[in-house]
Amino acid sequence: MRKPQAANNRQKSNFQSFRQQLDALKNLPQFFRLVWEASPWMTLTNAGLRLFKSALPLAMLYVGKLIIDEVVLLSGQEDDPPLSRLWGLLALEFALAIVSDLMNRAITLLDSLLGDLFSNITSVKLIRHAATLDLHQFEDAAFYDKLERARRQTVGRVVLMSLTFSQIQELITLMFLATGLVVFNPWLILILIIAVVPSFIGETHFNEKSYSISRQWTAERRELDYLRYVGASDETAKEIKIFNLAGFLANRFKNVSDKYYQTNKKLAVKRATWGSLLTAVGTVSYYAAYVFILLATVAGSITLGDLTFLSGSFNRMRNSLQSIVMRFADIAEGALYLKDLFDFFDIKPQVKSGTKNYPVPRPIQKGFTFENVGFQYDNNKRWAVRNLSFHLQAGEKLALVGENGAGKTTLVKLLARLYDPTEGRILLDGIDLKDYDLQDLRKTTGVIFQDYVRFQMTASENIAVGNIQEQENKHRINVSAYKSLANTVIDKLPDRYKQVLGRRFAQGVELSGGEWQKIALARAYMGEAQLLILDEPTSSLDARAEHEVFLRFAKLIQGKSAVLISHRFSTVRMADRILFLENGQLKELGTHEELLDKKGKYAELFQLQARGYH
Repeated sequence: MRKPQAANNRQKSNFQSFRQQLDALKNLPQFFRLVWEASPWMTLTNAGLRLFKSALPLAMLYVGKLIIDEVVLLSGQEDDPPLSRLWGLLALEFALAIVSDLMNRAITLLDSLLGDLFSNITSVKLIRHAATLDLHQFEDAAFYDKLERARRQTVGRVVLMSLTFSQIQELITLMFLATGLVVFNPWLILILIIAVVPSFIGETHFNEKSYSISRQWTAERRELDYLRYVGASDETAKEIKIFNLAGFLANRFKNVSDKYYQTNKKLAVKRATWGSLLTAVGTVSYYAAYVFILLATVAGSITLGDLTFLSGSFNRMRNSLQSIVMRFADIAEGALYLKDLFDFFDIKPQVKSGTKNYPVPRPIQKGFTFENVGFQYDNNKRWAVRNLSFHLQAGEKLALVGENGAGKTTLVKLLARLYDPTEGRILLDGIDLKDYDLQDLRKTTGVIFQDYVRFQMTASENIAVGNIQEQENKHRINVSAYKSLANTVIDKLPDRYKQVLGRRFAQGVELSGGEWQKIALARAYMGEAQLLILDEPTSSLDARAEHEVFLRFAKLIQGKSAVLISHRFSTVRMADRILFLENGQLKELGTHEELLDKKGKYAELFQLQARGYH
């Protein structure tokens, strides 16, 4: 009983595979809308050229038939036969061949240009869409798999576009050629169809298998890309040399890549074997029909020119049908992968502007209020913060203190509305943050995180990212650099503000950790934020340098609210109030002196750190 059941399962699987690929074709209209968006005139021109070229094979075969018949006719005449018609037909065939070649080159050129434009436009769309998504989505491995699959679809899709256009062109050519065969003998068409069906089923089955493997191995491919980067990068070179990691990384890459290779190898061998057998069926069918045409010619039923025309048409139709079958499988496979791109575009952010879309008050009157706020990361039972209730007054400088993992960074991300609370709410001037226009809220909040990005761009651009709309405002960039002391770094660079930072590109200059931090801090001064958040951005500075930066910071942001995170108590004591977090909960809140008088956890850690400096 098992064998019939297994056979039924295989049939069901093949049927589902075929249905899946047919469903994937629904992605093509959306795909071609993007192609059209890339360049309407190129798309129209490409389609027009292919439509015209689809008639050329029949025209050339028919002219060839006329030439053969004319040669047979002329060879039967005893006197010098007139050759003008023969030369005219030969000139026509030559002209058609030249036109066909020129059109092939034009189509190839348009395909290439359209492919580049499509890659550009989809990459731009992907970057813009990714920017709308939530921070917590980027912290999810499953989301990263979707993003990686989507990235892969922004390049190389010119092949799918060319395949689809070629498929339509081939189908039109097929209809032209079929007309001639139907007039002669309709059974030849049936033989052709029977010959290509096995190949069609085989390719459909193996394309689905290939797609399934590709999806299943997305995480491993990301790991391989990561290992390639880590194994040969300026950012990791020191550790790799010091810790002698080359062998470890190479072996890890080899183990993962070998497993992926073996999985693909099994599928490729099966595909090649079955493909050869199924193609042989088509070849036998072709020669059976060819024998039939030859016998008809010998019997005098058709002329030698007809033989040339019919055999040529039959051969071309056989090749066309096989190409259509193979191409359909490739198109369906490409359309399956396109789903990855469109699925990514369908992901929607959860953190977005509410229906009220209030503008942020300027200036802020009362400040920010946390009401029993709690936040829990996805797939994590532990609460990052819980039961947080406090008020950040307008113009107040609040320092956050706590051990690693206490929830400090989570709190400031909630304040900047990079996350929404799992429970409770955050108010700004008595109104829920969710009711404000999200973009306006982001404009009024400036954040510099500890893990700030070191952009491999010019010093000017690295500062301007704090308010990219002002990237041409040289005065504001210079003032921001002065406020953060980044000017002391930039003035030493060969090209000053035009100097490319980092080693990734030619003529780039690498900075020290402290120098990079001054560049990053300048971003905080670029905008017109009413709330500034510094999440340990000065950790690479020594205690004296950090103290100087914060003193300067406090003077330059008079009238604005600020949240400061630092492990150095000598720095946080400059804040108006200090909020001490422990295990995600508010442990203590007050001025430096008040917390010392309480003799609680803050005082204990302050004394401990103070003794370390003696």
